[in-house]
Amino acid sequence: MRRKSFSIHSPRRFFDYLTTFKKEIILATIFGILNGLSVVTTTYFIGKSVDTMVGIHQVRLKELSHIVILLLAITAITAFSQWFIQTLGNHVAYFSVAKLRKDTFSHLNKLPLRYYDQTAHGDIMSRFTNDLDYISEACAAIFNNVFSGMTIVIISLISMLKLSPILTCVVLLSTSFIFLVNWVVAKKSQKNFAEQQKKVGEISGFLSETIQQQKVIKAFQFEDTSQENFEGLNQQLQHVGERAQFISSLTNPLSRFIDHLGYLMIGVIGGIFVIKSPETMTIGIITSFIIYSSQFSKPFIELSGITTQIQTAIAGLDRIFSLIDQQEEPSDTTTDSSFSIHSGKIVFDHVYFSYLENQPLIEDFNLIVEPGETVAIVGKTGAGKSTLVNLLMRFYDVNQGSISIDGRLIQDIPRDKLRQSFGMVLQETWLFDGTIWDNLTFGNQHATEELVISACKEAAIYHFIDTLPDKFNTHLGQRGLSISDGQKQLLTIARTMISQPHMLILDEATSSIDTLTEQNIQAAFLKMMKNKTSFIIAHRLSTIREADKIMVMDQGSVVEIGTHEELLQIKNGFYYTLYHAQFKHS
Repeated sequence: MRRKSFSIHSPRRFFDYLTTFKKEIILATIFGILNGLSVVTTTYFIGKSVDTMVGIHQVRLKELSHIVILLLAITAITAFSQWFIQTLGNHVAYFSVAKLRKDTFSHLNKLPLRYYDQTAHGDIMSRFTNDLDYISEACAAIFNNVFSGMTIVIISLISMLKLSPILTCVVLLSTSFIFLVNWVVAKKSQKNFAEQQKKVGEISGFLSETIQQQKVIKAFQFEDTSQENFEGLNQQLQHVGERAQFISSLTNPLSRFIDHLGYLMIGVIGGIFVIKSPETMTIGIITSFIIYSSQFSKPFIELSGITTQIQTAIAGLDRIFSLIDQQEEPSDTTTDSSFSIHSGKIVFDHVYFSYLENQPLIEDFNLIVEPGETVAIVGKTGAGKSTLVNLLMRFYDVNQGSISIDGRLIQDIPRDKLRQSFGMVLQETWLFDGTIWDNLTFGNQHATEELVISACKEAAIYHFIDTLPDKFNTHLGQRGLSISDGQKQLLTIARTMISQPHMLILDEATSSIDTLTEQNIQAAFLKMMKNKTSFIIAHRLSTIREADKIMVMDQGSVVEIGTHEELLQIKNGFYYTLYHAQFKHS
């Protein structure tokens, strides 16, 4: 179904966030009424002041002085109430967006891994920054206009009807045309604003990717091509933005043009009434009416002036709610949190899985891993090695078949308990902006100092930490110490040891470590894996010789399985070929 170019569905959903601040809205409404009354009263007394000037040297000064003093007091009330309206409006706008941002982030934590694999991370970040900022700015602008404007519109309309119903019809007719113009322009330009926000997200994704991979870009002299790609995206954004801004910018001048035509008609018709019926229509009344009509149309004119902000915010709301509408990871089928690992026996039973429909990856996969067994998984790139880990951790669910631990289906185990049972060391290291201690105890907040030091020594990283001035309190990240990829990997290995998991998954865990250090860490790994069911994914076959079982995969299927010695006995087999390809020069 074709998506409508202009929709109020997202603003309606956001209205639920605004109504959580009922007290602030009520207070802003009260001050809005006060502000509206003071503004309209000012207009009334301006008209009265004009009528005190009867003619040359015929001014009722005493009456005029009283009016001037009263106008000063009313102006002070107007300024005071307007300040309160802006303060409350900003509070409602920014706090409601803060709540929306919180809900969006909370929803992100519930999304399946598939969403992150298929969505540019820069685009997600753009929704949290650009889109939500546009929403808060537009919301604040609208509130500042609406709270003070709604009372002025109502009272001005009543006042105009009392002064002249015919002239009021002229004002209502011109205002109707203003509404019509705004609606037509908004409908025509909204799709361009949606496309503009999409392009902003694409550029954010491109920048995020480019900044993170500067080393690779420079190594391959890709700067010029990267610049061309950026300029292409930037030019697309420029063209879309120009179309959106140009069409939307028509609203304010067109609205003012129609409004000024209304003034002209009021002047002409009002002048005729003054000439024909001076006793019922005075210059002061015409003056008041023109000001009333100006005040009546002012909120609509001001709204037309922020049409661009409003449309950008609506496009941002569409993008935010489209993220919130993404299907969450299916809920656990059980709330039983009593699960614990007894032996660690794992069974893959006729497992089928594919990332994309019509592109099968794993078909009829069967494997039994005995308690405490170490299983190494090897094979060519794309053979399905890491996919098995994704299925075991329930980052993805199997299409058919089942996986069980200690006789219990993993679908019947709460995800938190399941993932808590495994310790993972991945090829892609991740350390957050914080101290070394915070990073090491990430998986075990109650770890003792003795445990942390022991793990760091076993991971061959303690000496490095001990040489730092602040030792474990050294800050890592953009504002702190920069360390090598190898040192990062050693820290993640120590972090896994500190978490003291029941089972282990090592996915290219020593890929960034030199051979000598790797040999030292192998001993630590063997100690950590003792009596624990473990999976090792490795391309360097020297790291898996001690595995109880080596499983060779190809195109999602197990083609060979056995110990290191057993597999080498299969002449020209998969493992035999892989092993001798790595060690043919040894």
